[in-house]
Amino acid sequence: MKHTISILCDDIPGVMTRVSGLFSRRGFNIESLSVGHTEVSGKSRFTIVVKGDDRVLEQVRKQLQKLIHVIKAWDIKQDDAVEREHALIKIKLEDVKKHELLQIITAAQARIVDSSGPIWILEVTGDTRSVDNAFNLLNDYNILESIRTGKIAIERETSRFISG
Repeated sequence: MKHTISILCDDIPGVMTRVSGLFSRRGFNIESLSVGHTEVSGKSRFTIVVKGDDRVLEQVRKQLQKLIHVIKAWDIKQDDAVEREHALIKIKLEDVKKHELLQIITAAQARIVDSSGPIWILEVTGDTRSVDNAFNLLNDYNILESIRTGKIAIERETSRFISG
């Protein structure tokens, strides 16, 4: 089963190494990892997606909370959260397919963020399924390069507040 783990921690060097090391020592492959600053200065938040047994992952979550500089670690339930991914896709445009490509960009709710002659860079943001769908729709075009972020997630409820 896939799990989305959120970790609130102090924003200091070495925390990512300790967090990812804990997962690797337990034999978990991290499918995606995103980390960024929070609304509170000096705090960062990780969003980690892993596959694993519920019981074993609960043990990992408890071990995470024992790490120095980790404030809180919790499992985010998909039904209780808003999740997003982001992708940039570089395409070499063929004149004969330009109109067709513009229709796909609209259907995939993508945006053209750069166009330098025949090279276009598209931006796609959405849940995992939406980003997957955009890649599937663009698969028949000349994709030169792409990059995709990991998932970020935030719970709909306001039950978790970060204290100073």
